Amino acid sequence: MTVRGRWVLAAVTTVALLLVVAVALLRSGSGADRTPPAPKAATASSDSDGPSVVVPGRPGESAQVRPADEVRATASPAHNTMDAWFVRMMIPHHAQALEMAALAPERAADPQVKALADRIRAGQGPEIDYLRSWLQARGLPAEVAGHDHGTMRGMQSPEAMRRLADARGADFDRLFVRMMSDHHAGAVEMSTNLLKVGAEPMLQEFANSVAVEQNVEINRMRELLAS
Repeated sequence: MTVRGRWVLAAVTTVALLLVVAVALLRSGSGADRTPPAPKAATASSDSDGPSVVVPGRPGESAQVRPADEVRATASPAHNTMDAWFVRMMIPHHAQALEMAALAPERAADPQVKALADRIRAGQGPEIDYLRSWLQARGLPAEVAGHDHGTMRGMQSPEAMRRLADARGADFDRLFVRMMSDHHAGAVEMSTNLLKVGAEPMLQEFANSVAVEQNVEINRMRELLAS
């Protein structure tokens, strides 16, 4: 090969090497400048170390324990003053019904009266839990200072409660049915009133359920009195 040929070959080889190096550098640079994908936002964990509250489920469903900050973020202020008043009044109202029903197993003579008392305990006990958790989830106190719960429609006087506790057999059955019928009528009236002025849909559903179910039980008790 001539001197000129060797020079040309060396020049071509040098250019080729430079092109290879340049391509490699370009590829490396494009990778360094590539922005990595942003990490996904962390989701709130249910295992928070902060305070928790009981969140009521829908009527008939169990309540759940959730972090307090999560509840404050998701719970809408849909309730009004009458909703909160209804809940606070219905808790002691239900509590007296449970007190009356607890007397039946040892005093009632009629199996139907005992069965009625069992249904009241099975239904109204969980409803009290629901109402208490409703207040807790909204940071509302359960008590109303200075209010006389005995003035509520259907609430039985201390004297009437003592007479019921002292009664036995058929006398207890008649007195229990009359007192519980009046007590149920009060709960129906309270629930019907809330359906007119309440705001929260979930509580409206609860009040409707109470009105329907206790009206059914009132009709059953009328049949017991007539028999």
